[in-house]
Amino acid sequence: MAYVDAEPSAVASHDVDAVVLAVPDGATGGYVDALSDSPGGSFSKKVILDLSSDHRFDDQWVYGLSERNVIALRGATRISNPGCYATAVQLALGPVIDLIDSVPHAFGVSGYSGAGTTPSPRNDPKVLDGGITPYKLVGHTHEREITRHLGQSIRFSPHVAPFFRGITVTVQAQVKEPTNVDSIIEFFKASYKDSNLIRVIGEEIPCVQSISCDPGAEIGGITVDDKGRDIAMVCTIDNLLKGAASQAIQNLNLAFGYENELGLIEQEVSA
Repeated sequence: MAYVDAEPSAVASHDVDAVVLAVPDGATGGYVDALSDSPGGSFSKKVILDLSSDHRFDDQWVYGLSERNVIALRGATRISNPGCYATAVQLALGPVIDLIDSVPHAFGVSGYSGAGTTPSPRNDPKVLDGGITPYKLVGHTHEREITRHLGQSIRFSPHVAPFFRGITVTVQAQVKEPTNVDSIIEFFKASYKDSNLIRVIGEEIPCVQSISCDPGAEIGGITVDDKGRDIAMVCTIDNLLKGAASQAIQNLNLAFGYENELGLIEQEVSA
């Protein structure tokens, strides 16, 4: 694997099977064009995985939320890695999306590593110290991303806190028919029964401290009100891993026909 900071033509000159683009939003176009025009660079030959948001709304690219899009990702050559908040919200809401009766709300809190590298009040530990900072409370790109890929309008309130890595998302929704905690937990366990990276812990509330440096996610805090109509659930991920790097590895594994968790968890070795 080569990590290269280079112009599009230089990247395209490398004889590789896959290229991961870790460039700012709006900067991928030249790389994609150069890679597609290079020898062996047709859509069927070279895998491009984009970590930016440039192609998350492009139907020609496969959206790489691994647990929800396995079939499309197998053999894909153009993959758009989801946003970190979008990943956590969809993992928390996806299994019960067909039960929802109204617009759900997601309250998210991220460590300041998710606020980018350009210096700002949102990634300055001294400014953040002792508090929590809300931002982009209407029209956040992850709100639009979640709405598009779940097919469900959602309201999303992002915040940044004075810890470095990790995301906690609390999702609240109303369901069409009365339900109970055990039923909701079963929906989640059934949805993620084939994934070793997604841990459903039921009513127990997951802690962001426990997910740091973990390639997967925890879903818990599953709650239903006395009338059985209002539900809530909490998802935690490491924004630098399941929100970016480990999900990218899952997507590359699927693109090349491997098990999606290869390299992320210990594998059983036959004697």
